[in-house]
Amino acid sequence: MAGSAIAATVPVEALAAVEDEVRERVRARGLDPVADRGVLRDIVVGAVAEYDERALVEALPQLPPRAEAVRAIMDAVGGFGPLQRFLDDPQVEEIWINSPGQVFVARKGVADLTTTILTADGVRDLVERMLKSSGRRVDLSSPFVDAALSDGSRLHVVIPDISRHHWLVNIRKFIVAADKLADLVDLGTLTSQAGKFLEAAVASGLNILVAGGTQSGKTTMLNCLASAIPPRERVVTCEEVFELRLNLRDVASMQCRQPSLEGTGEIPLRRLIREALRMRPSRIIVGEVRQAESLDLLIALNSGLPGMCTVHANSAREAIIKMCTLPLLAGENVGSRFVVPTVAAAIDLVVHLALERDGDRRVREIVAVPGRTEHDVIETSDLFLTRDGRLIRGSGFPPFEDQFARAGYELADLLGGG
Repeated sequence: MAGSAIAATVPVEALAAVEDEVRERVRARGLDPVADRGVLRDIVVGAVAEYDERALVEALPQLPPRAEAVRAIMDAVGGFGPLQRFLDDPQVEEIWINSPGQVFVARKGVADLTTTILTADGVRDLVERMLKSSGRRVDLSSPFVDAALSDGSRLHVVIPDISRHHWLVNIRKFIVAADKLADLVDLGTLTSQAGKFLEAAVASGLNILVAGGTQSGKTTMLNCLASAIPPRERVVTCEEVFELRLNLRDVASMQCRQPSLEGTGEIPLRRLIREALRMRPSRIIVGEVRQAESLDLLIALNSGLPGMCTVHANSAREAIIKMCTLPLLAGENVGSRFVVPTVAAAIDLVVHLALERDGDRRVREIVAVPGRTEHDVIETSDLFLTRDGRLIRGSGFPPFEDQFARAGYELADLLGGG
């Protein structure tokens, strides 16, 4: 037992020695180990080869196999250490740390506890390195942070005393599973008929609310819907943290900003939406509405500006109800008598997604909002709904048939007779 423990520490000591040498060479040359990956690799390969040669004639601990040693040192110096292999694994969708000894990953929506063991200092060091390029910070005065990594992955951190004992870290990776609605059809997320209808709805300028739970694929759906926006339109996006990646000709993207150490300079989502209206948008896209910014979005959509956004909800009906209650957070002078008809007029379609037990993400329903209300209840119409696990055509029809016609689409061809 003691012998195996000693054997396990030997490669660690050897790797630490080479890592220190590599870091010294990087500092001496003034390199950025993240940006200058090619040069860093040359330095690592050279340092590993030199160490192996010295180990043949000196009493030095042995390195692991060369390829393994190079990978470990590259991850430590130019990556995010023990987490880098999960970031590089295309099957891993999310990584989270509950404590230094509890590192989890999710593949296809299924969580697994890994064998990775960190230290408290190691977790803090990793977080600091991840935040370095974002310009954001986490400390006692700001114990939460949302930031984006260079690859588009989203980082969220909570520190004590908000968390009980340890730093809580969550990394939601940006995985390009689909770029357009046809890709989602191929993945089984929605049917071909539903995909063609949504493509036509976007091109026709309908306002679309994408709803679902955590990890249900809302942002991916928003990206794919945006791919159907006509190429000559100018799109302005507003997000808490940059997540959307729109392959369009004319896109202006904005994200929120945290307050400074003095408590000044914060830019909330409400401000971004208001500023977006001054930027000559043809269409506005808001990554997610959670609070009072929903009022600003509704006012923008109700003024004739087409747009899309996401919201956390367990059904299309709940998404509509949520859009009727969130604006009430904007102030005491905002009441349901104003909000309910505004939601009915501003939202045209609701697309609801869910993460199934098998890990697949599927559209559960697509609901139209004709614009009518009765006793503060917004009327809806089922365009597509799930029966026996399959997305099928409902009996409803969307509003604004004339907009579809102007865009060159016939609703009868897209939806049939209902």
